[in-house]
Amino acid sequence: MTALAAAAIPKPRLTDHRGALAYAIACFFVWGLAYGLLDVLNKHVQETLHVGKANSAWLSMAYFGAYLTLSFPAGKLLAAIGYRRGLATGLAITACGALLFIPAAQAGKFSWFVGAMYVLAGGLCVLETTADTYVNGLGDPSQASRRLTLGQSFNGVGVFVGPLIGGLLLFGNVDRAVQIIYAVIAFLVLLFAGFVLRADLPEIGVEGHHETGPADGKLRHSRHYVLGLITQFLYIGAQVGVGFYFINLVTETWRGTSSQEAAYLLSVATLFYLGGRFAGTWLMGKVGAAKLLLLYAIGAFVCCIVVSLGLPVVSACALVGVLGFESIMFPTIFGLAVRDLGAQTGRGASIMVMMIGGGVVLPYPMGLLAQSFGTPVAYLLPAACFVLVGLYAQWGHQLKDAT
Repeated sequence: MTALAAAAIPKPRLTDHRGALAYAIACFFVWGLAYGLLDVLNKHVQETLHVGKANSAWLSMAYFGAYLTLSFPAGKLLAAIGYRRGLATGLAITACGALLFIPAAQAGKFSWFVGAMYVLAGGLCVLETTADTYVNGLGDPSQASRRLTLGQSFNGVGVFVGPLIGGLLLFGNVDRAVQIIYAVIAFLVLLFAGFVLRADLPEIGVEGHHETGPADGKLRHSRHYVLGLITQFLYIGAQVGVGFYFINLVTETWRGTSSQEAAYLLSVATLFYLGGRFAGTWLMGKVGAAKLLLLYAIGAFVCCIVVSLGLPVVSACALVGVLGFESIMFPTIFGLAVRDLGAQTGRGASIMVMMIGGGVVLPYPMGLLAQSFGTPVAYLLPAACFVLVGLYAQWGHQLKDAT
């Protein structure tokens, strides 16, 4: 089916990097949509399959565990087959994972949902490893953070659309909602994969600073990079935990709010997330990436503390603010960490994508805290992670290579 679709699609010619950048950025929307659906699916399985808050975290651990276990092989695959086929392969695996949700929903078995999520996220891992590395190398190395932030802005569009779809269908009266949603996703992703296969994408290398970058196998001596890996790992843990229990927090602190209404509020929150990324792309040209990251980290920490107090209505509104302040963190940490790696930038970027596996760290302990003390208290854990993000922005990214 994919081959026939690809044969029917005219082959576009890309005369410069702008066209290639557009294809890569379109992929950011795909995994944004999948991620946006994850938080709504979490509450859906809690209600329909009677899964506890802590155990439902296995969905998140499957999603981000795929990144943790498959990012390095994805980097090897990228090196072997190139950007165009790397993007198409990631899309194809993602579609296969989406199709697996159909039998999982029919059987009503939580373990099947977890397996389907792992396969889907495996495809997203290949896709994101390829797209992040591609966008990082498509142009001036000094502007990599801005390009990645722009790409992540379109990722934010997908994150916004996901809860809207999930809120409308998963908590509505539509029968077989999970099957419908993921079947449509599979079809559209396969169609886009056909376009990618027909595109004439340039196979670029990462240029610049080759003379001053660390030698092969010396990434571990680049202290700003190693601390960037740790910071990214913990930041992703915070981001995932914040979103994963969003609907639980809102329904517990905003009296009379249904799960469906909380899902719609999650979409509103992602507008702040999206707006923060577009604003951040512009602000970085004015104040610099590191300073802006520090300001956003302080804002996220303060909002998390307010959330942890469990104040009626106020905590839910503060949680919306957390998502707005999170908006630039992943691409900015990414850009600061891989800066000045020279010939090792591609390898460093693929390892950095592996840090998305940090999403496995916080959901389960947050779920245990939520079950024992209430969901608001669980938000003290991401608050601590935002402190570390602020320290990296202020100090860690400036460290010189170890001798």
